[in-house]
Order: sequence, then structure tokens, then C-alpha cells
Amino acid sequence: MNLTRRGLLTAGAGLALAPAGTAAAASAPVPAPVAVPASKGTRMRALHIAGDSTAARKYADAAPETGWGMALPFFLHKDVGVANHAVNGRSTRSFLAEGRLEPILAALRPGDVLLVQFGHNDQKVTDPARGTDPWTTYQDNLRVFVTAARDRGALPVLATSVERRRFDAAGTALRSLGEYPAAMRDLAAREDVPLLDVEALSLALWQELGPEATKTYFNWTPAEQDNTHFNPPGAIAVARLVTRELLRTRVLAPYETRRLDEEIPAGWITWPDSEETGA
Repeated sequence: MNLTRRGLLTAGAGLALAPAGTAAAASAPVPAPVAVPASKGTRMRALHIAGDSTAARKYADAAPETGWGMALPFFLHKDVGVANHAVNGRSTRSFLAEGRLEPILAALRPGDVLLVQFGHNDQKVTDPARGTDPWTTYQDNLRVFVTAARDRGALPVLATSVERRRFDAAGTALRSLGEYPAAMRDLAAREDVPLLDVEALSLALWQELGPEATKTYFNWTPAEQDNTHFNPPGAIAVARLVTRELLRTRVLAPYETRRLDEEIPAGWITWPDSEETGA
């Protein structure tokens, strides 16, 4: 199906998939996860994340801030490895310019998944080290990830950026990511890449929760009111959306997931002391 750029901007806005835990979500046509081991002699795949601070691993000095990539392993089979390469403040431009794709490619094996989610920092067009144009340089950079993964026999997967917490005076959740989600949808369609529409689903989740309840999902503390980054419940909620999309798009098979509809305690999230020690 061909979509105009205007159509792509609103594609997914009317998705009816409700957040996990609601009656609508329980009846959504998502394969039921079955935690069974892979066939004997078959290596379970590894999932590598390339992205920004919304997905990144956080350390003790940043707690309770939590990237959704920290919660994703709780929804996957224990033998599916998750390598979280997401880094705070990066865009497609700066991530590539800093050589951060190279160690990912060195670790990729045939059949692995490279999940790419950027957009928040690509929006910073006044910063020459990070800003991109959604329909030119942003798509060009995403194509670098896609081509590199395929060259190594891995599966590239694109995920639209998770939405920020923004509401108008009437309590309507607002889009904040400009044309970047639309540009990613367009590229995914043209390059035949699986797309996880996290932007549309997170927007729907924030709308269902409303302005007050969403504060308990974001990094709201006595010291700051952060409407971009998550605390443990928020990271868990977004990781659940990502997992449902991985199943919907058949990137992961049901036996590669677990706990999709189970409660994940916020206490399971831990923050290492430092990046250097990993402790």
C-alpha cells in the first residue's frame, strides 16, 4: 500500500491495540508466549539494541531513571541474549560518527536481530553533530544500519521512537517527534524491514493513562520533572509494548518470549555502580 508523507505522519494513530493489562489487550491477536527451549543444538538468537537514552542502560548515579532496554530481558526467553548498545544523547548521526556501530557488527551473528530506535536527538537540528533531516539524512543513516545488519546475515528491525509525556489542556496526549516516525515508517516499507510502531502504541498508552497517572511512569522525582525518560514502571511498560510488536511482526517466535502478560515487579530493575565496573 502506498502512503503519502502526510498519510505516513498519521499512520498508526488510530491503532486499537490497548496497553497490556487491559481487557482489550488481553483479547488482542498476539501469539501466546510459551517458554520452551530451542531445539537441541540450535543457538537462541541475540537481540542487539542501537538507540538513545530512552532505551539505554542506566547506572546507579542516574537511578531511578531506567531505559526500556533494561526491562526487555524480563519479557524474553532466558536464552535470548540482549545486548544493549543504546547510549544517552545519541542520534543516528552521532552514533555512527562515533563508531558505535562497529562493535555491534563485530558481535552480530547470522540470525541475530539488530533493533534500531532513534529520533529524539535527530530532532536537534541546530546541533550539527546530531541533527538530521527526517526525509534525507535520517533515512540515509537508518539505511546504514539496515544494510550492515543484512550484510552479516542478521535481521534489521526499526522501531519508531517512544513518545514523550505531553498533554494539552484538555488532557489529550500530543505527538512530539515531528516527521521522524513517518520517515522511519516510509523507509521500513520501502526497504522491507520489520517495523515496531512504538511511537503510536506509547502515545495510545499515555492517552489511556492520562496526565496524572503518566507521572508515575516517567522520571518524576523531587529533584526533576522529566517527561522524556522513564522510571522502572515506565520502562517495563514500554518494553512490554516492544515485545508485543516483536511478536506481531514475527521477528521473535512465541518460544523466544515469556511473561508477556505477567506483572513484572519494578524491584527487578537494578542499576550497576558504573559503566566501567559493570557492577
